[in-house]
Amino acid sequence: MATLKYNGGGDWYANPTALPNLIEFCNDAINTNIKTNPETVEAASIDIFNYPIIFMTGHGNVLFSEAAIDNLKTYLISGGFLHISDNYGLDKFIRREIKKIFPTLDFQEIPYNHPIYHQTFDFKEGVPKIHEHDNKTPQGFGLFYEGRLICFYDYEADLSDGWEDEEVHNDPFEIREQALQMGANIIEYAFKN
Repeated sequence: MATLKYNGGGDWYANPTALPNLIEFCNDAINTNIKTNPETVEAASIDIFNYPIIFMTGHGNVLFSEAAIDNLKTYLISGGFLHISDNYGLDKFIRREIKKIFPTLDFQEIPYNHPIYHQTFDFKEGVPKIHEHDNKTPQGFGLFYEGRLICFYDYEADLSDGWEDEEVHNDPFEIREQALQMGANIIEYAFKN
């Protein structure tokens, strides 16, 4: 797995303990064998193809260059998987940039009966709420290409905040566990599909 570095000024480096904690959880709970220190990969880099799953988060602006748009499109339609975790404030930017990659595709809300919510861990009501911002219901959106889910986008959920070291947000164990379990489901689903 790798963290996606993007341009535009948004804090792509947010939540530095999140992905290492999620990887450790997955290696223990669902028997993955993911390298424990995730790499960082730039959106326009050919190195992106070394990672079956890339993760991105942040609070602000995202801007993909033409080279990044072409690279991400090739990566995603060739079998790669992108998980985007809205860390509050990312939504309008990521929707704009994803539209540049796939002009004819739209994010679709993923129904609660979708397999991504029912891997090792069962989430009957979809993506769990980790942090509150605007009193909005958490949503899981997907981008589907030729019937395959190529991108999962958690919105108003803040999953990656729940993956961080406990002292970062002082979330109770139950909240962190839900976040980690949902993250594990996303990884498990991506590897299987």
